Amino acid sequence: MTPTLWRTLGEQAEVWPGRNWPLGATWSAESTNFAVYAPNATAVWLCVALDGPGGAERRYALTEQSLGIWHGALPSVAPGTRYAYRVEGPDAPEQGMRFDPSVLLLDPYGLAVSGEAGAAWSVVVDPAFDWQGETPIRRRYLDTVIYELHVKGFTKLHDRIPEELRGTYAGLGHPVVTQYLNDLGVTAVELLPVHQFFSEPALLERGTVNYWGYNSIGYFAPHAAYSSSGDRGQQVTEFKEMVRSLHAAGIEVILDVVYNHTAEAGPDGPTYSFRGLDDRGFYRRNPPGLDGDPDYDDTYWDVTGCGNTVNSEDPLALRLILDSLRHWVTEMHVDGFRFDLMSAITRTAGPDAIKVDMACKLLIAIGQDPVLRHVKLIAEPWDVSMDGYLVGGMPPPWVEWNDQYRDTIRDFWRGQSGGTQSVATRLAGSSDLYADDGRSAYNSVNFVTAHDGFTVRDLVSYDHKHNEANGEDNRDGSDNNRSWNHGVEGETDDPDIVALRRRQAANLMATLCLSNGVPMLTAGDERGRTQGGNNNPYCQDNEISWVDWSVDDAWLDVYEVTRAALTLRREHPALRQRHWFEGRPTIVGGPKDLAWLHPSGREMTDEDWYDAGLTTIGMFVSGRPLRTPGPRGEQQIDTSFLLWFHAGAEPIEVYLPDNDWVHAGAIVLSTDPGLPDGTRVEVGEVLTIGARSVVVMQEADA
Repeated sequence: MTPTLWRTLGEQAEVWPGRNWPLGATWSAESTNFAVYAPNATAVWLCVALDGPGGAERRYALTEQSLGIWHGALPSVAPGTRYAYRVEGPDAPEQGMRFDPSVLLLDPYGLAVSGEAGAAWSVVVDPAFDWQGETPIRRRYLDTVIYELHVKGFTKLHDRIPEELRGTYAGLGHPVVTQYLNDLGVTAVELLPVHQFFSEPALLERGTVNYWGYNSIGYFAPHAAYSSSGDRGQQVTEFKEMVRSLHAAGIEVILDVVYNHTAEAGPDGPTYSFRGLDDRGFYRRNPPGLDGDPDYDDTYWDVTGCGNTVNSEDPLALRLILDSLRHWVTEMHVDGFRFDLMSAITRTAGPDAIKVDMACKLLIAIGQDPVLRHVKLIAEPWDVSMDGYLVGGMPPPWVEWNDQYRDTIRDFWRGQSGGTQSVATRLAGSSDLYADDGRSAYNSVNFVTAHDGFTVRDLVSYDHKHNEANGEDNRDGSDNNRSWNHGVEGETDDPDIVALRRRQAANLMATLCLSNGVPMLTAGDERGRTQGGNNNPYCQDNEISWVDWSVDDAWLDVYEVTRAALTLRREHPALRQRHWFEGRPTIVGGPKDLAWLHPSGREMTDEDWYDAGLTTIGMFVSGRPLRTPGPRGEQQIDTSFLLWFHAGAEPIEVYLPDNDWVHAGAIVLSTDPGLPDGTRVEVGEVLTIGARSVVVMQEADA
């Protein structure tokens, strides 16, 4: 497409031709290039907002088009300028085309967003930033401890952070936060979605908002509401400052990203961007709506539960996902991503189905990308369909949220495990899921809670969900909580029940921190955060969801156990070994690298593994030497450990077997008040462990 005829000699076009790459608004001191993909449009206008009352705008027709990309350049555009698009084309929903020039459309590649849904603009951004020599941390998975948190909720109530910074990127980068995370032992924060998102209209109508942020609309733009400094590009600078601060403290930044669906919902949902530019290409349709099929069906195909599913097979949708990921790594310096509902975007369409495909275009492209293949890639390996459950099925180098770890450990500590066989498998890294394809225990991201579900405190305080505040008559949220209230539903003043709950919370946290794999903690669990039994507070932007930093009701004893467990993990490579345990010696004549002990002191037998009534297991881990050599091939030697996990309702006597390698030890972590840290133990002794306790013994000189 070319410009219209010139009227006279010597004219100069108001809009320069520009170029069709890169997509988005690319600022320079001379001009800003605008490029947007709308292959079926018949006209595109760049709309520049005029500051002042009334929301006035100035429109510029983009007359250049190539490869489906409309483009042009405007001279002397200042950073902070707001812009959007109006697009004209066929109004033919039955063909997947919903063009409407009356609707302002956000730039899919916009680097910042200003304003609320329905009145939002993209923003021209100058990407320059002084990183002050900061470099990627690139910490190994075996040294990683992930802490899942919400940017706003983590600091909104923190009284040691300046009030104007609470709930913002600047607040999260504050030294008070980095010091807390360092003291706890966290090495990476996993941020709930920070791509620009909008709340669903139905939530706004009932006076709530989308708090979690799983409703993305701007895949290059930091969510503006988390900025303390403004929404005209300041949010970009503030996000970078937060990353720089966290990196200076040795803490990596992982983003929870939602490429599987957008805030535009179903075909009758709001139009903010993609639907008005390339509805047919960007969103999947039900078969047989495939690539120009004459029997095209405009019914949206939805395995996200949110009305639409992004079509990652579409070349431009795939390009957007990859460009977005690279942008956050190269420009924003993040260290990795956790992909929400990964199964939804790992699918390939056939003649009658859209099936999960581990050789899909997206996975191949990420695996070959020289930038992306070296960052942390974490999958939530499922979607809302029956065939989308992929735990243990993602290809290398992906790691996975392991919900089987969550369910097994919850069941064990509530007395519903039916034995110890599966418990041992999860403690040792879930080899049944990851060893068969050459992956390691560190492909398992272990967790007992996440943002979605009960907190640890609520897990030991409620049998049932209490989501009435969400306005959905308590129908939302899972009913499969695997929780136990220990005799009273909800909070209680009964000192015995409170003490048991706190011990059970400490048991869960200690088990998580000392299991083989990558531990992921949920923010506030280590200090007894409660949501009042709400297991789905996605719409609760208030004290239900925010972390309470007061000490009045904090479970600080749980904090100390969590901190101690993470310290042991960090200081002792025996407790975070890279290779799978083999159950055989690491040196001629030495002990097994891993041995499972029965309370009687013998190694577990086949009959023991199938004893449904057994609620106690001992895990001996040898450190003399480790199987894995050091970075220069050196032999690594650590102390050995014996970890007892006792979920029984009564105290139990455990026998410490005589052996040729370890003769004495000391308790270095205990949730049993009768066995304090420092208690000396000798082989051949009988040790009484209190009901429902974790006891960790470390080798000591005889």
